[in-house]
Amino acid sequence: MRLTVFWQQMAEHFGSGYADTFARDHVMAGLGGRTVQEALDAGWEAKDVWRVVCAAMDVPAEKR
Repeated sequence: MRLTVFWQQMAEHFGSGYADTFARDHVMAGLGGRTVQEALDAGWEAKDVWRVVCAAMDVPAEKR
């Protein structure tokens, strides 16, 4: 998954304004106690981060 697609998916699910805030501020256990942005900065693949977000935030299957 390209980062552009990842950010599009985040914006579609959370809204364009909140997606960035969520990515910077919400610490997730599935990301090893990191935020989305920290995980991406640490080298996590966007598809893996998206999977964690989907599982933790109950993203509907058709949007995964």
